[in-house]
Amino acid sequence: MGFIIYPVKGLGPYISEIVQLCTEFPSTVVLLDHLAFCKPPSNEEEGLVFSQFLNLSRFPQVFVKFSGLFRLSRGQFSHLDLSPLLSQVVSSFGANRLMWGTDFPYVVPECGYNEANEALHLLADQISLPSTDLEWMMGRTVTQLFPNQ
Repeated sequence: MGFIIYPVKGLGPYISEIVQLCTEFPSTVVLLDHLAFCKPPSNEEEGLVFSQFLNLSRFPQVFVKFSGLFRLSRGQFSHLDLSPLLSQVVSSFGANRLMWGTDFPYVVPECGYNEANEALHLLADQISLPSTDLEWMMGRTVTQLFPNQ
């Protein structure tokens, strides 16, 4: 059993509940969609929420979808403002707990599937993400998490 958490209005109000869920049910997989809607922090409060998000990495059952980059970025394509976040998320969670997603079908009118894929590769290049880490994000994590699908 697992939960997909899609905190459209931000992660802050749900941190304590997620911590409680992870503590009381350690075998329950938790997937935080769209980087838990954490944008590049622009103030102290957003920085605190992002730190709390990264702290969820202490629970091995928590996975993160690095998806819908157009929703997270404060800029336009190629969303390079997300590179520090990607770097920190990989460092905290490990690439084997991250997965990429497009946010289909919403990505189509925003930039298209190919551009979304290109944006991730540009971000990966910017932070010198090892190719093995990118492989985890691009499919290995999903096949590990859902082996019989």
